[in-house]
Amino acid sequence: MWRGLWTLAAQAARGPRRLCTRRSSGAAAPGSGATIFALSSGQGRCGIAVIRTSGPSSGHALQILTAARDLPPARHASLRLLSDPRSGEPLDRALVLWFPGPRSFTGEDCVEFHVHGGPAVVSGVLQALGSVPGLRPAEAGEFTRRAFANGKLNLTEVEGLADLIHAETEAQRRQALRQLDGELGHLCRGWAETLTKALAHVEAYIDFGEDDNLEEGVLEQGGSTWWGRKTPISPQRLPSLSLFACLLSPTADIEVRALEVALGAHLRDARRGQRLRSGAHVVVTGPPNAGKSSLVNLLSRKPVSIVSPEPGTTRDVLETPVDLAGFPVLLSDTAGLREGVGPVEQEGVRRARERLEQADLILAMLDASDLASPSSCNFLATVVASVGAQSPSDSSQRLLLVLNKSDLLSPEGPGPRPDLPPHLLLSCLTGEGLDGLLEALRKELAAVCGDPSTGSPLLTRARHQHHLQGCLDALSHYKPSKDLALAAEALRVARGHLTRLTGGGGTEEILDIIFRDFCVGK
Repeated sequence: MWRGLWTLAAQAARGPRRLCTRRSSGAAAPGSGATIFALSSGQGRCGIAVIRTSGPSSGHALQILTAARDLPPARHASLRLLSDPRSGEPLDRALVLWFPGPRSFTGEDCVEFHVHGGPAVVSGVLQALGSVPGLRPAEAGEFTRRAFANGKLNLTEVEGLADLIHAETEAQRRQALRQLDGELGHLCRGWAETLTKALAHVEAYIDFGEDDNLEEGVLEQGGSTWWGRKTPISPQRLPSLSLFACLLSPTADIEVRALEVALGAHLRDARRGQRLRSGAHVVVTGPPNAGKSSLVNLLSRKPVSIVSPEPGTTRDVLETPVDLAGFPVLLSDTAGLREGVGPVEQEGVRRARERLEQADLILAMLDASDLASPSSCNFLATVVASVGAQSPSDSSQRLLLVLNKSDLLSPEGPGPRPDLPPHLLLSCLTGEGLDGLLEALRKELAAVCGDPSTGSPLLTRARHQHHLQGCLDALSHYKPSKDLALAAEALRVARGHLTRLTGGGGTEEILDIIFRDFCVGK
């Protein structure tokens, strides 16, 4: 135990660093030792296509295709004639870049060929690379997996890179960049270092407690116990204890409790990051003929729903993904809420009410020129009032009340309605009020999905939430334990969850799931 404790203490003494090295995590890159190649730019005709290699034979492949004796200067673009190594036939005049490891994306020797983007050129260069001994085509995500295995990226940064590639909205791009820059990983490493120091603290007392007569209340009194000893420390042990004296915080218990509070805050906020990554569910609802389908078509900028003056035209739930004010949204058009005249419309109303329960944000629509009708009054009393009565802390649902057909109103507005909740006026026909609605949607969606440009890093995946919850559960066994050995084990388990979140000790199955969504060439 003593040797392991000193290793732990030495790690904490060195200060902030990556707590895991991917080479020792059991996550070796598939086919490590081979040199891989792939087209990294998009398929199809383009001005420039980028073909990359990674592995020990990259420099050799570059020399063979360019018939050069020496490699070009590192990290400088050089114009070279590429030729087929088998026939000597010219393939293309291209820019080549040489990245010797470890100063490359993967940490290995890498080459990039910037060739003209015609299919024949790309195919010829790929076939030429395939003829070079020691080279093989890359698998999906293999370049990034090698970067992970060589410690260039931790697992949260890998996930950020995948999210950046798949980002479709401004908010998704900002969030992905923050995660790729390592904000979530840095936060978790800071938490893990707190637990490392607390663990060193507790294990120090376990080793010294019996023979040095340390006072009781170690977890509560923290480092002050060192100076309240009942017996003096022998001069021979002072050098070893001095390291622990500088490591120990004033109170290990206070630091662990502060960490529990921080973990709880992030876990309560976890759904926002997942909504930002996968899309918030926005449901448009209201009585028949309020203009719901018109609004869906207006927001999605395409004819998603059939628009007709006949009430009850929409009888099923129509869903479409939309970029709303920079946020990803799954927009749902639903049947008008009323007692249907037939079984088909009744089923549509049932599905509409089901979608309402699942919505993150409800766009409640009413006809501004018909607020006194029984259907409008019933909608205000049932849907709008019930959702509006819930405080944001009690419900994840939010609601915006939109009064459509403002072009039919008199200049004075929709008429006196003292019980009418806060609302927005809109005309789907003329577009008047659309800018105000989009701004209101932006604010609501920022509350639902989180603002990726400010605040703490968001948890965008279920895996993040699982490990933070596991860490918090382990810390819940720390304080009640009267046995220092059990308290140390609780800290060790909690720290293990944080390490696995950033990639240490990850199993091959988990890594396969994370890398399977990458394209070939990345």
